[in-house]
Amino acid sequence: MVVFAISYLVFALGKLPGMRIDRPGMAIIGAVLMVAFRIVSAGEALRFIDFGTLVLLFSMMLVVGSLHLAGFFDWITEQLIARLKPHHLLPTVIFLTGILSAFFVNDIICLVMVPFALVATERMDLKPLPYLLAVATSANIGSVATITGNPQNMLIGSTSGLPYLFFLWHLGPIALVGLLLDWLILRLLFGSEPVCGKEAVLASVGAHVTLGELWKPALVVFLVLIGFLSGVPPAMMAAIGAALMLITRTHNPRLLYDEVDWGLLVFFVGLFLIVGGAENSGLTGSLFEIANRFNLQNTGLLTVVTAVLSNLVSNVPAVMLLKSLIPSFRHPQTGWMVLAMASTLAGNLTITGSVANLIVVERARNEVRIGFWDYARVGIPVTLATLAVGWLWLTWIP
Repeated sequence: MVVFAISYLVFALGKLPGMRIDRPGMAIIGAVLMVAFRIVSAGEALRFIDFGTLVLLFSMMLVVGSLHLAGFFDWITEQLIARLKPHHLLPTVIFLTGILSAFFVNDIICLVMVPFALVATERMDLKPLPYLLAVATSANIGSVATITGNPQNMLIGSTSGLPYLFFLWHLGPIALVGLLLDWLILRLLFGSEPVCGKEAVLASVGAHVTLGELWKPALVVFLVLIGFLSGVPPAMMAAIGAALMLITRTHNPRLLYDEVDWGLLVFFVGLFLIVGGAENSGLTGSLFEIANRFNLQNTGLLTVVTAVLSNLVSNVPAVMLLKSLIPSFRHPQTGWMVLAMASTLAGNLTITGSVANLIVVERARNEVRIGFWDYARVGIPVTLATLAVGWLWLTWIP
């Protein structure tokens, strides 16, 4: 319990006070201590690690990294900036970010969309803050739609065994309505500020990318998405796509490996063992008792608890902790959907609520400083509105 408590304290704070131990580092330390104190045996360690989740996450990083190296996102940026008018920019940023985040890892999409938003607002003489906030919030909202949208959905998809289309059918409408609400709230909050700058159509920007350079990664991504929708296990389909991307004559594989967030993979491995230790020590049993006492099977209560816990310790550790409760619910499929919805949408509440938010803040730091309240004035209403929509939809959907 001490190891578990200290680990989750670091997950909540981001680092151990007075030391330079970050979340992945604490996950490693916690996992080692669980094995060293024989709470988890060496043989059990392999059983607790969900390799399907790790394979899916790693493979999607390689697939999206290949698209990045091939210039796919640069090509989209070039096409859009050459044609956009100022009053089209906000909905374009919101829906493009949301749709891309639905099928690819949202953190990577933020890395791509922040430069796009900065270049477009500079050329159109617009204030960049609303558009950067649109990138952060819509990346979280869009990623709720599918298993491959974010790491916590990948974990839920692998643990629950629910198919890709099941996620899309139940959570896709929430993402779509959420993006519309995001657009409405941003327009209301920034309505008094200039929304239109230069009216001229913009010239293209950035390195020119030809369609001939994109045919292979685009074909692979198309096949991967078809595989997802046709029911092939996501981890297997993503792994096939990653393997095909590695067959190349032009790119050094090491460049592709640099696109992988190795710290996140380590974080997952450590978390599996820490939560496995909690299960062996009886802590999970105590959670079962608490869940039964407070009726966490109620979708409204589960939504609130998941959202609060996700903001206290971050969404992945929250899901890792709560996932052991869902199989015992009367309607576990609804429980999985609520867990995915609430843990993802809760990431919009504060600037530290998700990695996507932090990426936007850090990526734009040289041009725009986004303060806690700058973000909160948008994040709080967006979170409350989208969580309400998600709860209503999952409560009443057949």
